[in-house]
Amino acid sequence: MKKLLLIGLIIFSFAQMTFASQISCDKSDFLPVYTVIDDAAFDIRYYSSNNFTGNKINGYKAPIAYMTKESLQALSVAAKDLRAKGYRLLIWDTYRPQKAVDNFVEWINNPNDEGDKSFYPTLQKSDLLKGNYIAEKSGHTRGSTVDLTLIKKDGSFVDMGGTFDLFSEISHPDYKKLTREQKKNRKILHDAMIKAGFKGIDSEWWHFTLKNEPYPDTYFDFDVE
Repeated sequence: MKKLLLIGLIIFSFAQMTFASQISCDKSDFLPVYTVIDDAAFDIRYYSSNNFTGNKINGYKAPIAYMTKESLQALSVAAKDLRAKGYRLLIWDTYRPQKAVDNFVEWINNPNDEGDKSFYPTLQKSDLLKGNYIAEKSGHTRGSTVDLTLIKKDGSFVDMGGTFDLFSEISHPDYKKLTREQKKNRKILHDAMIKAGFKGIDSEWWHFTLKNEPYPDTYFDFDVE
């Protein structure tokens, strides 16, 4: 009887895990960012080799940023707010296929590929799966997370005191050694995103997720194309 009960608990637990975390290739509720925010700029890093792996990432077949319709609508509110202050959005990453996240993990576990060390100058590559740097399941894969920064209307640089995907305390939103101007710029972006319905994280100033994301338990895996 105890053995049967144990087997039943294992099956039940597995069923709960399966139900709680789904993989989907249905992109019907996604739109490219440019179809709603026509003045956004894009630098889709994982479509290029300009990222911590030093290589183009699996699943990125075009330099296009997709988001769920709900999160894109909220992002357009932030874009409007920032536009009135003289800024545009520069998008680095939005929806990220699960195969891309798997590619990150494979790279970390490959001892013969250092990638681009400038993105993790004070860490060992094996540390990147620890300390909230890279996760085997990413919020990006749920379709309502965006990595972004500010540029001026003419496309010129806005100093945020650090670059995208720099795995360092410099990337923490509240990093103490920023200049007054850098702190102000980070706050402008942060405040606009929070007001529009997003939430940030304590390790990356550029990372925001829609608070009421429509697919909190679904990880998507369609290609970016």
